[in-house]
Amino acid sequence: MNARRLFAIAFKETLQIWRDPRSLAIALLMPAMQMGLLGYGVSLDIKRVPLCVYDEENSQTSRELMQRFVASHWFAAAHVLHDERAVRDTMDRGGCIGTVTIPVNFSRVLATTGAASVQTVFDATDANTTNISIGYAQGVIAQTSSDFAARWAAARGQRAQRVGGIDLEPRVWFNEGLDSRNFIIPGVVAVILGLIGAQLTSLTISREWERGTMEQLVSTPVTALELMIGKLTPYFVIGLLDAAFCLCAATFWFRVPFRGSIGTLILTTALFTLVVLGIGYLLSVRIRSQLGASQMAVTLTMMPITLLSGYTFPIDQMPAPIRAVTLLVHARYYVTILRAVFLKGSTIADLTAPILALVLYAAVIIWIAARSFRKRLD
Repeated sequence: MNARRLFAIAFKETLQIWRDPRSLAIALLMPAMQMGLLGYGVSLDIKRVPLCVYDEENSQTSRELMQRFVASHWFAAAHVLHDERAVRDTMDRGGCIGTVTIPVNFSRVLATTGAASVQTVFDATDANTTNISIGYAQGVIAQTSSDFAARWAAARGQRAQRVGGIDLEPRVWFNEGLDSRNFIIPGVVAVILGLIGAQLTSLTISREWERGTMEQLVSTPVTALELMIGKLTPYFVIGLLDAAFCLCAATFWFRVPFRGSIGTLILTTALFTLVVLGIGYLLSVRIRSQLGASQMAVTLTMMPITLLSGYTFPIDQMPAPIRAVTLLVHARYYVTILRAVFLKGSTIADLTAPILALVLYAAVIIWIAARSFRKRLD
């Protein structure tokens, strides 16, 4: 391997990137754009669910109940309705996701027996939002019922009864606030690196074919390995710079807690970058059209990373055949590493399995990519 030839190829590719506005836009603008869109746009938290109120009684007690719903910050009172027809019409138009109906005798029954009923109706078009909203509503009702029961018992000089002798005291580790942003943002880094790295390097060899410079490249004494390393070196540097930007944005802008080692993060990020660059280079060798190679790179990276890496959907909840397919998705291991390093503070010893998987993946992809290029024009 000749260092002078390596430097010449790397310098040539750097000039190609600098003179190509599309490559520069992908390398410099897309990370910031995607980090902003995915960081702010993707969230699993359900807050301020629009709630309609049908208060048949309109008493101080019924208004207190609705104030407790709004004060929880899970719900927002969108409409105050006055008949059942308005409830149905508003739900049909999508004016609110749920409706709380307080009966006309709510205060009287509560004052007499210490217990009363209210009705909640939810639009189950979005099953996930509905299930979470029902859980929130049950929590508000349970706390309100406990307070009303204690108030009712105190007014009669009694003690509030407790049922059962087991108390649940939950403790949450690693993501104490249950903030979905802490779960999603590390995965966004993998999505950005995977897409940009493969898309940029998918243009390297196909660009030579389209511009008619492949004949000159083949006639040089540069070897296939030197060509690959020289071509990928500038993109490897760009990938690390993009990774540094995304990881800094995750830590300092989105405030995702970082509890691990920077060395572990740099090592695993470099491995993942090698994998995605190797995939893009392999596509560029096999597909001589820049457009075709770029489209194939997006197809082979975007969908598997977003759907099968655990970034959006938990892998352990997938059917067994799909879980087996995820073992072939390189981003699965990097997403696992990112979340463990950021939230758990895991070390290399704790992440032996996913790191070895990335090492194996990188070795296989780079080996196949290096052998795929032949200095022939046929």
